[in-house]
Parts: sequence; structure tokens; C-alpha cells
Amino acid sequence: MPVLSEVIAALDALWPPERAEQWDAVGTVCGDPDAPVGRVLFAVDPVQEVVDEAVELGADLLVTHHPLYLRGTTTVAASTFKGRVVHTLIKNDIALHVAHTNADRADPGVSDALAGALDLRVTGPLVPDPSDSAGRRGLGRICEVEPPLTLAEFAARAAERLPATAQGIRVAGDPERIIRTVAVCGGSGDSLFDEVRAAGVDAYVTADLRHHPASEAQHHSPLALVDAAHWATEWPWIEQAAAQLDEISDRHGWGLRTHISRTVTDPWTAHAASSASSSHH
Repeated sequence: MPVLSEVIAALDALWPPERAEQWDAVGTVCGDPDAPVGRVLFAVDPVQEVVDEAVELGADLLVTHHPLYLRGTTTVAASTFKGRVVHTLIKNDIALHVAHTNADRADPGVSDALAGALDLRVTGPLVPDPSDSAGRRGLGRICEVEPPLTLAEFAARAAERLPATAQGIRVAGDPERIIRTVAVCGGSGDSLFDEVRAAGVDAYVTADLRHHPASEAQHHSPLALVDAAHWATEWPWIEQAAAQLDEISDRHGWGLRTHISRTVTDPWTAHAASSASSSHH
């Protein structure tokens, strides 16, 4: 059975922490480097529900995409939500490791997993990482839809393939428009509109699109928008990440057991569709 430091070294090789954005907080949040690791749980969010799941599972390590602490803190008192998470982890000998923007930029990374879930063929990164001579790493991915679909069909595929959330899929654009090329970015993607337009794709799949950037994007070009829940666009990565660790475990003869959290940690719990007949005067 490997110890935590060995497993972390393997994870850091997949998602080097130095490739995270400057503002990000990635790496190991808690855990004893010499503690043995036999079971690993992968999840999007390090929230109490997920930590409770790790306890129940008997996990030794929890790997999440989102950081627990993005800024410094002076307390891990159990009276705070995040402090209680830390207490639960330490009391139960569970380490927490975070791969966030370093996993977004990786090859394969978060957007490769999103493209895979949508059955798209990746042709390259949306924002290439200048340090990668092979031209495969970077933020977002540019993909081809084979065979092409209408926007309505493509949105239906996204709704079917991504995990179910209250929001579902929001779409902007002509539902009959033929979609041949797509840019995808797991998580909040409205900071990348310039790059998406420059790529000349037919549609952009991401999350957390806001009114003004989405409205402006519509006026700039006929780009169709497909907006899913933030959690749903990043969830496919945890399946990919668990498979990557499985492969490493097999190679080293570690015999690790990896698990994927299916706890829906999307914060939105219900969606009431507006009725088309109601008139607003």
C-alpha cells in the first residue's frame, strides 16, 4: 500500500501545481505524508456532504477539483463550515488534495473530459499554454461535432450526457442552426469570449454565463451558447481523474481503490420554467 506522499507525487505529475493560475489554491490541504492510502474518493466540491461520504466509504484521501480555502484563513474552528470540514477530515485520517486550474490546463484536463462526455472530437486547446511545444495543453478545447447537429439536437445531447441538475441546459441562438465546431470550457467560461470568437466556432459550451457577456456575444457574432450548471461541466473530469489514478496504481502495483462521488453538489435545487402564455405588461 502506498503512503500519501507517493500518491500525491503521482497526482502532481498529472496536474503540476505550478501550472495553476496565480490566484488559485491547489495542492494538499491536510494529510500526513506517511499515512498509508488504500481508498481514494474523487469529487468536484470539498463540502461536508462529500466529506461525510468519504468517511462512510473509509477513504484515506479525498481529491477535489474545487479548493477548500481560496484565501488565507486564521481559523479552522468547527463552528465554521470549512473548519468543520477540516475537523472531520483530520479526525478520520482523510487527506484532502485539490487540483483546480492546474487540472483545467492539463492534457487531458477538465475540458477534455467535458468534450468526451459530449462525444466531441478535440482538435486542440482554446487558449494554448505557451509552455507546451506539443500544443495540447491550455484552457478550453476546440472540437468537432461528427456528424453535425442542429443546435436543438446538440443541446438535447448535452442535457442527456451531463449529470442532471435543476438548471439543465440553457441555450442562446437559432435552434435550427447547424453546429459543426464547438468550443468547450468546463466551469465559468465567460472570460474567454474573445478567444471563442477568434476560433470561429459555431457554438460555445460552458457554465455560469452572465447576462451582459452573453448578450454582447450574441451581438458580436452568430455564436450559439450552451450553458450548463458549473458542477455538471466539471463532473466528467472526476471520472477521468479516477481512471488516470487507476492506471498509475496498476503500473505501481498499489492496488488502490478509486471511487467517484455521485453526490450532486450543484447549489441549485429546483427549476420552475416560465409559462409562455403569461403576458407581462
